[in-house]
Amino acid sequence: MLLFAVAMPGPAWTAAVNSRRTTTTTHFRPRFSVSSVADGLGFPSFLPKEVEGIKDPYARKLASRIQRLPVTVGSSGDCIMSSCVMPLSSTQSRATTSPMVLLHGFDSSCLEWRYALPQLEEAGLEAWAVDVLGWGFSDLGLFCISSILLCMGSTFNVGEQQLTTLFVFLLFASIFGTLMEFLEKLPPCNVQTKREHLHQLWKTYIRRPIILVGPSLGAAIAIDFAVQYPEAVEKLVLIDASVYAEGTGGMATLPRTVAYAGVYLLKSALLRLFFNALTFDWLPLSTSIDWMNIGRLHCTYHWWADATVNFMRSGGYDVARLIPKINQKTLIIWGEDDKIISSKLGVRLHCELPNAIIRQIPNCGHIPHVEKPSSVAKLIKEFVQDQEDRSRKEDQLVGTPVS
Repeated sequence: MLLFAVAMPGPAWTAAVNSRRTTTTTHFRPRFSVSSVADGLGFPSFLPKEVEGIKDPYARKLASRIQRLPVTVGSSGDCIMSSCVMPLSSTQSRATTSPMVLLHGFDSSCLEWRYALPQLEEAGLEAWAVDVLGWGFSDLGLFCISSILLCMGSTFNVGEQQLTTLFVFLLFASIFGTLMEFLEKLPPCNVQTKREHLHQLWKTYIRRPIILVGPSLGAAIAIDFAVQYPEAVEKLVLIDASVYAEGTGGMATLPRTVAYAGVYLLKSALLRLFFNALTFDWLPLSTSIDWMNIGRLHCTYHWWADATVNFMRSGGYDVARLIPKINQKTLIIWGEDDKIISSKLGVRLHCELPNAIIRQIPNCGHIPHVEKPSSVAKLIKEFVQDQEDRSRKEDQLVGTPVS
């Protein structure tokens, strides 16, 4: 969910923002085996302090690898410190396939890949787990309304009560449009900007055709990107794809105050636990709570609400008409027991994509790379390396002399 972009002038504002930044195991045992996961790791200073309370050792290890890279977005040359997990140097040196970029779903982060990413790396695949702009752990603090409020409170020593009053006043003023003309002039953070951000990250740091992996709404992001930048995408992997929704629908026309109320409800523990119950049938309560904390870790950033409201009001992704334009070879993975998006839509997607194969995972719901990471990693590895082996054999045949 994207951001309400507002410029932040002056070093005092920046300093104020910066001043705000500041071994156990779960009962759940992942259905796979990887090398031992070290705990007690140090975390990047930009992660929310709540990361220390995460119990899942795989989430903790992946969180310790998150980095921020500068990515320039927009004609003004704004630089956003963008979060991702970069490939291990050992994996990069021995990879024989194209690099892989792992996206995530709606209002989520790269931590979705905490179980599957290590297995992809063990298979020798070069994988980037990237946070889509507006979600995850990128630094949007210099561009959003909430940052300005926090900076005002910090710079002028305004107390929490006065700051809350100021926030309510600004929201009230926005209803009558006193801020709208000013805000509309600023760069939006909509579908187009998400796409541009991903392209700039690819263009700056990867610079080779990629295998783009998109789960849930990430599949819509992947399709949108592949159509706009076909030279950047060699293959697609779409997991329980949310590609037939018509954007954010009626949410795009919600009054701003109603949108903010809905966003804070989205952050609530009860709603997140309900979603876990809908997605996973087999989770113990302690694991569900830990996964909820992992899933909403990025929501603790003060710019998250602005980002979410901006995404809702931008209209979101509507990519159904783009599906026939996808020419890249595509693997569709679907959990047979998905209660969020019917597996029938996976069959429909398979029929509409010109060059696709589909694989269903039994006893699995909407997020297979979390619930059945071994199966997902195996399918991706076979899909990626099968084409590589085929190309190698074709090269050998071309070089074989005819007797």
